[in-house]
Amino acid sequence: MNTKPTRRSVLQTVVGGVLGVVAASAIASDLPVTPAVEGATVSIISPKDGDTVPKEFTVYFGLSGMGVAPAGTDNPTTGHHHLLVDQAELPPEGKPMGNPPIHFGGGQTQTTLTLEPGEHTLQLILGDKFHIPHNPPIISEKITITVTE
Repeated sequence: MNTKPTRRSVLQTVVGGVLGVVAASAIASDLPVTPAVEGATVSIISPKDGDTVPKEFTVYFGLSGMGVAPAGTDNPTTGHHHLLVDQAELPPEGKPMGNPPIHFGGGQTQTTLTLEPGEHTLQLILGDKFHIPHNPPIISEKITITVTE
């Protein structure tokens, strides 16, 4: 039995992979964008901007004007948190968020982070049932923290 791949089998694999990526992109671009609830805000409750924290610390998330629900929940007045750590830019609007940010699709409202010593930034963005930012995006202020040894 010959287990060496043929030129045809390699070509079929490559073409199939490319078509899969194109199909996934087309599906993602066809997903609806959930309108933001007017006045809704997301925040980092703790730590506060300028705080000094140990290497392992807990981040508490806040949301006002909407409810927190797991990803996939079909309710336009809910969303779930996504945490950006040391990210200069927000995820693109109108598309499911990848990685980063860190996803909290179970509806979590806190997490424990372990970061290297030094200065770091944290920011939250709310995602809808498809992990897509609302329109307009519901984002927290970016905070800066210092992690100690």
